[in-house]
Amino acid sequence: MEEGVTKGIARRRFFWVWKVVVATRIYTCVKSSLNYQFQGKINFLRCSHTPVSLPQGTPSSLARMAQPKGVDWTVVILTCQYKDNVQVFQRELEVRQKREQIPAGTLLLAVEDPEMRVGSGGATLNALLVAAEHLSARAGFTVVTSDVLHSARILILHMGRDFPFDDCGRAFTCLPVENPQAPVEAVVCNLDCLLDTMSHRLGPGSPPGVWVCSTDMLLSVPPNPGISWDNFRGAKVIALPGNPAYARNHGVYLTDSQGFVLDIYYQGTEAEIQRCARPDGRVPLVSGIAFFSVETAEHLLATHVSPPLDACTYMGLDSGARPVQLSLFFDILLCMARNVNREDFLVGQPPEMGQGDMDIGSYLQGARAELWRELRDQPLTMAYVPDGSYSYMTSSASEFLHSLTFPGAPRAQVVHSQVEEPQLLGAKSSVVSCLLEGPVQLGPGSVLQHCHLQGPVHIGTGCLVSGLDTAQCKALHGLELHDLVLQGHHVRLHGAPSRVFTLVGRLDSWERQGTGTYLNMSWSEFFQKTGVRDWDLWDPDTPPAERCLLSARLFPVLHPLRALGPRDMLWMLDPQEDRGKALRAWRACWRLSWEQLQPCLDRAATLASRRDLFFRQALHKARRVLEARQDLSLCPLIRAAVREGCPGPLLATLDQVAAGAEDPGVAARALACVADVLGCMAEGQGGLRSGPAANPEWMQPFSYLECGDLAAGVQALAQERDKWLSRPALLVRAARHYEGAGQILIRQAVMSAQHFVSMEPVEPPAPGRWVVAECPARVDFSGGWSDTPPLAYELGGAVLGLAVRVDGRRPIGARARRIPEPELWLAVGPQQDKMTMKTVCRNLDDLQDYCQPHAPGALLKATFICAGIVHVGSKLSLKEQLLHTFGGGFELHTWSELPHGSGLGTSSILAGAALAALQRAAGRVVGTEALIHAVLHLEQVLTTGGGWQDQVGGLVPGIKVGRSRAQLPLKVEVEEITVPEGFLRKLNDHLLLVYTGKTRLARNLLQDVLRSWYARLPAVVQNAHSLVRHTEECAKAFRQGSLPLLGQCLTTYWEQKKLMAPGCEPLAVRRMMDVLAPHVHGQSLAGAGGGGFLYLLTKEPQQKEALEAVLAKTEGLGNYSVHLVEVDTQGLSLQLLGSETST
Repeated sequence: MEEGVTKGIARRRFFWVWKVVVATRIYTCVKSSLNYQFQGKINFLRCSHTPVSLPQGTPSSLARMAQPKGVDWTVVILTCQYKDNVQVFQRELEVRQKREQIPAGTLLLAVEDPEMRVGSGGATLNALLVAAEHLSARAGFTVVTSDVLHSARILILHMGRDFPFDDCGRAFTCLPVENPQAPVEAVVCNLDCLLDTMSHRLGPGSPPGVWVCSTDMLLSVPPNPGISWDNFRGAKVIALPGNPAYARNHGVYLTDSQGFVLDIYYQGTEAEIQRCARPDGRVPLVSGIAFFSVETAEHLLATHVSPPLDACTYMGLDSGARPVQLSLFFDILLCMARNVNREDFLVGQPPEMGQGDMDIGSYLQGARAELWRELRDQPLTMAYVPDGSYSYMTSSASEFLHSLTFPGAPRAQVVHSQVEEPQLLGAKSSVVSCLLEGPVQLGPGSVLQHCHLQGPVHIGTGCLVSGLDTAQCKALHGLELHDLVLQGHHVRLHGAPSRVFTLVGRLDSWERQGTGTYLNMSWSEFFQKTGVRDWDLWDPDTPPAERCLLSARLFPVLHPLRALGPRDMLWMLDPQEDRGKALRAWRACWRLSWEQLQPCLDRAATLASRRDLFFRQALHKARRVLEARQDLSLCPLIRAAVREGCPGPLLATLDQVAAGAEDPGVAARALACVADVLGCMAEGQGGLRSGPAANPEWMQPFSYLECGDLAAGVQALAQERDKWLSRPALLVRAARHYEGAGQILIRQAVMSAQHFVSMEPVEPPAPGRWVVAECPARVDFSGGWSDTPPLAYELGGAVLGLAVRVDGRRPIGARARRIPEPELWLAVGPQQDKMTMKTVCRNLDDLQDYCQPHAPGALLKATFICAGIVHVGSKLSLKEQLLHTFGGGFELHTWSELPHGSGLGTSSILAGAALAALQRAAGRVVGTEALIHAVLHLEQVLTTGGGWQDQVGGLVPGIKVGRSRAQLPLKVEVEEITVPEGFLRKLNDHLLLVYTGKTRLARNLLQDVLRSWYARLPAVVQNAHSLVRHTEECAKAFRQGSLPLLGQCLTTYWEQKKLMAPGCEPLAVRRMMDVLAPHVHGQSLAGAGGGGFLYLLTKEPQQKEALEAVLAKTEGLGNYSVHLVEVDTQGLSLQLLGSETST
């Protein structure tokens, strides 16, 4: 709305929409035990990105799914009154496009008003002309044509006039809210909220046309406002409810029962306002938003060539036309209201014209006549949003402070800020985009914005302090402010940048009417207290009526000898302290009034300063989140740093955190964040994030990490990184190597499980005598992924698994025996296959590829090393080591009857079997608990990684829950689950395996999951906690012996797996699961998913043949097979056999 339309509102207090919202939110937050900061405090802030759990009333993922898609704007225009600021605001639009708030293909235009006083109507016409001109040029036309409007969706946002509490206007006033779902972290301005409202709430469903929206108000609009566009033509205004008392100083709509606007009243009489009232007693307010259909927009555009309306556009002014001031609502739209007649319309004048503009009345009549001719036949309808709210942003400091603080809040609202001593912030106060170091005390009802303060600082009640940094905050030491507005401003005086500081009282009025006050006291009291005289502030010929706060030359902008600071204003609070020295210094300064100061404000420097402070506090945030191990994603912050051109400081901070971390988990996460920064810098180019990480150039940094020299390793990584920043392909490869560095730290953390590996010596079998280990496979019923490092020791894991026989057989095994030759004979293949190829290791060089998982016999080589039989770093040869300790060598043979990538835990169970058989052959007995931890160690040596659930599932018999706590060293504890008598037999009758024919690629899935965990993506963090909780629920279902409950557990578990690792459900598998769904209680792919075995809990017993018949009728399933499965109650078994010929 125009400034004039809201005269007098400054004398009223109107509670902004979030006042009511926050009261209910506080109750809701307590009720739901959620701690997300400020999210949902303003219900017009629609969060349209990554789903997380939010307080009741906040748009959730389900709400978003039901919400219409955002408008794909053709053009977004932001109008502003100062031509020097066009490039500044153009960049702000572009920044928001990079943040994904505006569609990528949208044309962005910052457009200056042709004259400062063209009004909202003139600014709208000019913006429409500029949009049509750009679209015409883009379409190849050489003249402006309205044809380009036919499919266009245009949004015009009006900046409006100056705002005393933000140098960049009401549009860029920062609000005390955070959007935790935003893809890019940023301070939320009113412009951001309005963009969101227009794009996702009001705009969806509308036909092509032109939306016009002011930015000088706060809106609350529900997700689905219920606006009908059936058979729409003409123009439509959006009205939000208000009470009749508020409407006395505002505009209201009078409509008929069909929604057609009959009249628009501004500061109407009580009778007129009551005529507009709805059944609930509220009235539809003129709320600053209108929509023009293509037809109506064409009619409006046509007026740009018709005098005197051509003077509203830059073309007219460039042609020498006399400017004319028009109101969007009380000129352009009013002529379309049904009850308005031509005669009354022509002689009327918009509210903003004022009483001193009567000399241009005839000129305005000509403009109104032209509007009447073009627009009178266009219908005007109103869309009333009863559940929304509207509030104009007045120039009252009290109302502004009230809007940024929450009376019902039990503590201060701290948004995008880092505060060292938060206990010093009073309840009902607000801190936005600040860095507060040391004791900074903030009283109730006060607001800090864009400040970097170092205590001791004491700001009392009712204050707004903005734009101060550490250089100026010293002026606050020893003072206690109350009911004051202290602001630091960036200005440009004759081209030179400078800082200026202003001080006013909370109760001071910016209106010209009345006697006026300054610093909450009358002018006469102020003069008497300070020694300032009226001639210091106004020229002698200034009429008394014009002597007001706006025109008083109060604010020093230049001192002849030194830089200015807050003290040049703060002295007025206690002028007697220095015996007039401060007054003399003040008088020696070149001073400006508030009105004179506005054109000098350097908005580019202001926004740049705010951005710099935002990233300064963001670096503190990144350090705090990592060092405090908080489950908060830094991805939005990383995107912000990269897209706004300042990744360097963030990389340096991450390096510092990693190098100084005492916890390997903190260091690994910091390195993962570096990888995310590098990946973000590649901007989606350069290849996949997952890939090899063994380039020779990175081996030196890796070697430092392997040796435990974290600081040197991080420094070497950073030095190498600097060589890989030139293009996307190198950035992606560097990111892979940082993830590889993180894997080294994970490996070192998991190796702490060695603490729980112990062995008992026994008499070894005679040479040539086989030790055979056989194991079942495992099926995971709940909790998978929570056992995977680093989740296993950062979150804590819990997995419920079953040891199972497949088609009556224990499919995994190993056998070992001593041989007289001082060599290692390794064989991998079927147990009875005499032609199995074997690898012979005669020296240590033959073992060097033990850490390359795809090398022949790598698992078996790692088994010898982890069992302590061979030491690859020893000075003794392999022959010498074997002869000295064992008098000969060993033969080790492993096998699995399951296909590769089965998902049944084969590789880890196989490692356990190999270790058990080899250790027994060497004369040692390893308990099951020790073996579980030994496999963890072995898989880290092998560099395959992985968790502990597979060996728990296959080595321990029956049904059990494995758990690990959120701590190091990593220890796994196992609880066997007791089920009702006879339930195992029933379970075996209902449990089936289906081999899908798809090979599972777990490593790629693992890399993606670890990347998401280290990024602490909210959905992944929440899902990980759910996995652990769900394991306990699944255990209860087993104890109850309920197949339907277990089926529900399986269904839930599969959904959790898909959330954890998107892409783990191939289309062919989905088709198979859909076919089987009517016949099963529940089903899930085994392990990480992506292929392998599908396990089913059937509704009827013994369904193998029946389901084979069902699948046989389904096309496109590939090479599948159905298998019987039963719970194994033996687990790992060891057996000594007689000697036989070597394989």
